[in-house]
Amino acid sequence: MRLRRGPNIDTAEISEQWQPKLYLRIALLVAVLAYVIAFVLENRKHVHIHFVFATASVSLVWLILLSLALGLIGGILLAQLERRRRRRRAG
Repeated sequence: MRLRRGPNIDTAEISEQWQPKLYLRIALLVAVLAYVIAFVLENRKHVHIHFVFATASVSLVWLILLSLALGLIGGILLAQLERRRRRRRAG
């Protein structure tokens, strides 16, 4: 019994083709992954965060990522508020 595999494509032809976009994407992915690993390793030390009534000790990388997330959420919310203001003025 033979299974159908779609159109006849010569596998030698595919393997011989140079695919620069694919290799560029793989190289960029590896570079970003290496950067993320280096970032985490460089920021492993614990820091103390002093609030008004309390102090917390947390890894620096988590503090940076939390700040990034809060900044992104704040930016998205501000953009939504600005969009609503423009719609009310136009309508």
